[in-house]
Amino acid sequence: MNDTAMQNKNTGFVWHESYAWHDTGTPALFVPADGKTVQPDISGDDPEVKRRFRNLLEMSSLWDKLHHIKPRPAAEEDILRVHGRGYLERVQSLSRSGGGEISPMTMCGPNSYEIALLSTGGVMAAADAVLEGNIRNAYALVRPPGHHAMPDEGQGSCIFSNIAITARYLMDQYGLERVAIVDWDVHHGNGTEAAFWSDPNVLTISIHQDRCFPQDRGFVEQCGEDDGEGFNLNIPLPPGSGVPAYQATFDQVVVPALDRFSPDFILVASGLDAGALDPIGRMLMHSDGYRYLTEAVMAAADTSCDGRLVLCHEGGYSRATVPFYGLAIMEQLSGINTGIEDPFLEMVQGFGGQELLPHQQSAIDKAGQLLGGVR
Repeated sequence: MNDTAMQNKNTGFVWHESYAWHDTGTPALFVPADGKTVQPDISGDDPEVKRRFRNLLEMSSLWDKLHHIKPRPAAEEDILRVHGRGYLERVQSLSRSGGGEISPMTMCGPNSYEIALLSTGGVMAAADAVLEGNIRNAYALVRPPGHHAMPDEGQGSCIFSNIAITARYLMDQYGLERVAIVDWDVHHGNGTEAAFWSDPNVLTISIHQDRCFPQDRGFVEQCGEDDGEGFNLNIPLPPGSGVPAYQATFDQVVVPALDRFSPDFILVASGLDAGALDPIGRMLMHSDGYRYLTEAVMAAADTSCDGRLVLCHEGGYSRATVPFYGLAIMEQLSGINTGIEDPFLEMVQGFGGQELLPHQQSAIDKAGQLLGGVR
């Protein structure tokens, strides 16, 4: 790629229409329709949310200025970097027999196994493109998501642990010694945490709504064990935390932790469900807030790893607002301002709670006390 093309397309983007074809059934959010009291509805993991994110990029001036990365299916050996063979074969069998429940709130439809492989492989392909120097950073708009997927169990709509598998792939394939994962989904990244619970070479940081999902994980005290103790940071923010609380969290805990760890690569689990109008979360983020978080993690990547950064899409359930959060992130990653304004921004900025409150600062301070364990 010549210098001019590199300047014009320095940010990569992964999307494949099959991601929207992963069939999660007709639950009411995540409660299965039972034919008696729970009427069939649209799944919480609504594919149209992701499509609308992608479509807004195309309707803007940004779509043609991105480096489009074709995803490839992850191989079985890639999945086995994190998951057990028995679990892999169970998902494969369910998919090929027409689908079924992997676990409560996690469904497998026809061909979902192959789509999940392509989801994981899409994140890996984005990381390849960054490391090969084709682009500076990338966003992988993949589905099904992955940050709740445990080694031997799917959870919370997640089948394979996309971001954890990619981290292992980067270390095994490219010989990277230290990878950092920042998770700003409103839910705790318990699957990613489990993959690296005892590993000092992967720093996992999860910023989430306290006791939202899962309710027994994500506490400050849960910081890893054995050699990995201190390399798992949980920052559970109180419900109702707004953009100033997220900004303070990044300024006081996340960025200092990344600077201390000095990773070779940064991966971000980019859930957009901390937005103020999300039907599942109870936080007060808005598009300018996501722009700030992206700027902060980009600066940390510039400091530690020559800007090498990949964002992997996770949750986000508001059809109306998620596309504008996504556009803000993509504008920040690419350095291109499309001129499109978020029609929800002014309203959310005016909501009560858009200031840093004492109980929120207390939660941030508690998490910050563990920074000494990062080295």
